[in-house]
Amino acid sequence: MLTTTSAPNHDLVAGLDKPLHVLKEDGTRRPDPTLDPMLRDVDLEMLRDLYLDMAVVRAIDDEAVALQRQGELGLWPPLRGQEAAQIGLGRALPETDFLFTSYRENALAWCRGVGPGEMLSVWRGTTLSGWDPFAHHMATPQVIIGAQAHHAVGYAMATQAQGKDDIAVSCFGDGALSQGDVNEAMVFAASFHAPVLFFCQNNHYAISEPVDVQATVPIALRPTGFGIPSLRIDGNDVLAVRAASLLASQHIRAGKGPMFIEAVTYRLGPHTTSDDPTRYRDEKELERWRRRCPLGRLERHLEQLGASVEELRTEAERRSHEATTAMQEAVAALPSPAPERMFEHVLATEHPGLLRQREQFRAFTDSLAPEQAEGSAA
Repeated sequence: MLTTTSAPNHDLVAGLDKPLHVLKEDGTRRPDPTLDPMLRDVDLEMLRDLYLDMAVVRAIDDEAVALQRQGELGLWPPLRGQEAAQIGLGRALPETDFLFTSYRENALAWCRGVGPGEMLSVWRGTTLSGWDPFAHHMATPQVIIGAQAHHAVGYAMATQAQGKDDIAVSCFGDGALSQGDVNEAMVFAASFHAPVLFFCQNNHYAISEPVDVQATVPIALRPTGFGIPSLRIDGNDVLAVRAASLLASQHIRAGKGPMFIEAVTYRLGPHTTSDDPTRYRDEKELERWRRRCPLGRLERHLEQLGASVEELRTEAERRSHEATTAMQEAVAALPSPAPERMFEHVLATEHPGLLRQREQFRAFTDSLAPEQAEGSAA
């Protein structure tokens, strides 16, 4: 059982007073008895791959923001600052584990091989669902806050009933802990010993609401009320996230029930491209978190190990250019669907209400036909 010496009354949570970490902000490696056993396989090649993953994901994110500003996308939810939390989780789990995420986990989609067209089509408004969930073992992004927690627990209970070794992962932000769905999901997970990992990226803001208004105690304490053990880690330390994810998945696969991880990180950009974060946070706070950048931290660690940082940056730029070019080409190639397709794949079976709406839409478009014909003739 996970313990913390400074908070003996909370023996289900580790990292309560200070998030667990193994990389200091200056890149120095420090020992941690909880996480170190999960990091014995880390070598220079793995560190290099993690850095390249984070660099490419940041470039993808920046390009998507640029595409939205150019009018190519209707909206985009930036993840800048949260690269380590998502890459650390994504590269720790086998691809058969099923992910249920919110709208910001585009780095996890990258890890699961989701293509640029699949990733961007929803935000361009050309489809209702960007990719086949079963092809990538990842559900399409959930916009309703916290709803994916129910989906993850249901899937986990199904895999458990089938005797499979796979686990489900539910990813959400700090604001989702204020939603009933997440708390109800934890009740079911604890009661039925479901093989599910609850992964919270505490990026300090639920849109504009700071986390200290949402929670007067560390978020990692909440699941312990349901009997779910919890880890609180530095979400800007990719090695700490990877180690915690491995530790949690081992616990779950051993039949010990669900676990919860709080990855303490920070959203450097806006909530979405329609948000203005300057209205609710100041530059000093932003600058403090810029210094904790997950890419800079790992780069400094690699430099201390004697790796060629310049060569790594060059390779990151090359891969980033490939990825962003593919995004630009994918957006240009996305077809504009017929308006009537909005009625397809809404329900599994036909429903009188939906059929009525479809007929009303057809009648409306038919009524426009004479006006359009006159306009063309003129």
